[in-house]
Amino acid sequence: MRFHFALTLWTGVCQAAMQHYPAAWGHYDVCKSQIYSDEGLTWDYMACQPEAADMTQFLKVSLDPPNITCGDPPETYCALENPYMCNNECDASTEELAHPPKLMFDIEGRNPTTFWQSSSWKKYPKALLVNITLSWNKTIELTDDIVLTFESGRPEQMVLEKSLDYGRTWQPYQFYATDCLDAFTMEPKTVQDLTQHTLLDIICTEDYSRGYVWKYDKTVRFEIKDRFALFAGPRLHNMASLYGQLDTTKNLRDFFTITDLRIRLLRPATGATMVDEDKLTRYFYAISDIKVQGRCKCNLHANSCVYDKEKLSCECEHNTTGPDCGRCKKSYQGRAWSAGSYLPIPKGTANICIPNNIGPVTRVCDNELLRCQNGGVCVNNVRCSCPSDYSGLLCEKSRCESELGGCRGPDSGQAALVPPSALRLLLLLLLGSALLREASAL
Repeated sequence: MRFHFALTLWTGVCQAAMQHYPAAWGHYDVCKSQIYSDEGLTWDYMACQPEAADMTQFLKVSLDPPNITCGDPPETYCALENPYMCNNECDASTEELAHPPKLMFDIEGRNPTTFWQSSSWKKYPKALLVNITLSWNKTIELTDDIVLTFESGRPEQMVLEKSLDYGRTWQPYQFYATDCLDAFTMEPKTVQDLTQHTLLDIICTEDYSRGYVWKYDKTVRFEIKDRFALFAGPRLHNMASLYGQLDTTKNLRDFFTITDLRIRLLRPATGATMVDEDKLTRYFYAISDIKVQGRCKCNLHANSCVYDKEKLSCECEHNTTGPDCGRCKKSYQGRAWSAGSYLPIPKGTANICIPNNIGPVTRVCDNELLRCQNGGVCVNNVRCSCPSDYSGLLCEKSRCESELGGCRGPDSGQAALVPPSALRLLLLLLLGSALLREASAL
């Protein structure tokens, strides 16, 4: 008896991904594996993507205005909760007293805490406005919440924005305020108010701005996982549903895709309804940590992304090329480029680029009319991978037909399910239909 089996050649490291998504749906971390078939050793291609990582290690940060960081000239600050405690000094010329932007991305857990800090609100009542722009020069797919940790009280007004075209245009992700109606003329909402149909709505939330207990409420979030949960369930156990939606709804996938993020700080924490004009050094912005978890967007054609010469790029498979694997290689343009697909779960569809010289590929099998029979699996629409007891274009032939006595021999224990002549006629009709469809599509 001949055995049908697959030998998988792993081409990437997948351990980190296991802590994010349930193992039942796989992680799309393998782009191809070698299998043995009737034709011998051959490649089986699958949709694949890099594992999620801390993307702040690959970004460039810029501030507007450029001289908004404290310390030049040196300045002494008062504590927000105690205007008479004025012993915090910022001096850009002294390392121990400086608070440069890079401290928003250093290792947390140090004592004392390190943080970036702006100059104080010396020009009140003129607004203290700061734009912090994070740029990757690469398309990124977000996989977890964006989290900002403030050290001086969370801002009373703030906007988180995204760009999909390297900072040329911007769209709001979320508004934050102590009073959404007053600040942005928007009704206050939370992510729990969203549904599958309103997931793409831009909301204003008061959850991360209200309250004076600023010492204990330091974080501001943009909730990615809560939005995922609208499709995948509260514990993200039904990732198949989410992958299906990402696959078929371009706007949804674009919503979680960025090239840049911009944090617009519009009003610092004041701790009261009125600003104390005699102690304006109480009011400033200070951020100790920014978390952005995501992966390189590679259009499901790569399982790794490299950072070289301060630039991220996908290590493309499936005969694709480009920073995002967004086109076919020169010698593999036998059909138009297409992104990979998450469907069908769990391996997806690779949609590989094919050589120029083989012409249009005839569709041998699919999941509609030309189904592989007897438990066979359609591989990239070009062949059926058959169980060990069957062969043929659509796995329609029992291997015992070629044995002595045929399928009804005394040792086969098997009866022919369909008269061979009828099966061949059916096969010819199906193939004829497929060829007509191919011809009409040209």
